Amino acid sequence: MEPDISKGRLCALFGKTRQGWYDEKYRKRDRHAEELFILTQVLKHRKIHKRMGAIKLRLLINKLLTEHDIKIGRDRFYELLRNHQLLIKLQRRRTRTTDSDHPYIKYPNIAKELVLEKSGQLWVSDITYLRLRNRFAYLSLVTDAYSRKVVGWALWPTLNSQGPLTALQMAIHRQQACHALIHHSDRGIQYCCNDYVHELQQNGIKISMTERGDPYENALAERMNETFKVEYELEQTFDSFNQAKQETQLAIEAYNSLRPHLSLGLLTPDQAHQMQGSQRRMWKKDRHKKRNHSSVMQS
Repeated sequence: MEPDISKGRLCALFGKTRQGWYDEKYRKRDRHAEELFILTQVLKHRKIHKRMGAIKLRLLINKLLTEHDIKIGRDRFYELLRNHQLLIKLQRRRTRTTDSDHPYIKYPNIAKELVLEKSGQLWVSDITYLRLRNRFAYLSLVTDAYSRKVVGWALWPTLNSQGPLTALQMAIHRQQACHALIHHSDRGIQYCCNDYVHELQQNGIKISMTERGDPYENALAERMNETFKVEYELEQTFDSFNQAKQETQLAIEAYNSLRPHLSLGLLTPDQAHQMQGSQRRMWKKDRHKKRNHSSVMQS
């Protein structure tokens, strides 16, 4: 009995009962088990979405946490990730892949006032580079602006027009575009050249381009490049072209089918692609501006 008496006196010294001491001990143990479970789920999703931000990670595991009667607030969740070095910092970088100094026709921007109500109204295209051991490869994406779904893509060993053209042909082959579909891009030679313009015109797709070389005129396409490089670690150096292509395909499949969007009311691109009407955004404009200046990836 002596150990119990000593423990009771020790608890009294700190203003606690023995029952309170045990309750607190059990709560700490349960909290530790909950945090371990949460971290396990976060790491599981990070294997697929390698640099996904905290907001989306919390959304992805929220249903599972509810099923296990685990409650964790936003601040505690961020603190948990921060304590285990799992918060992702933004990495802003820009590489020139656009050459607009060419003799081809440059089309006006007819997409800037467009109100999107369904998929198949507006496609945006852009090119970014991936780093290989001794050279670069160039990723062309065609994204449906309404659903944020990647509808066409191609990884190409050179920066000529064949890469973007292959991505466009994939999008045309896979998607049912409405008759008023607009294709929007920068004024790079890859998008202005005869082969690319001919493919658009042959399929009745209207042509729109940035007018001032301002990346904000093609902001969604620029954002897509950043998402894949940062969240899915396509900014890494790949051992070979085939490895880069395989990782790109896995990233696009995971992005389209699994990644929730705040700008789509927490739907994935695949889900949003089947919807119509205005999308329910989960952030306000002011908050979105602040997020762009934050050092932590929250999107």
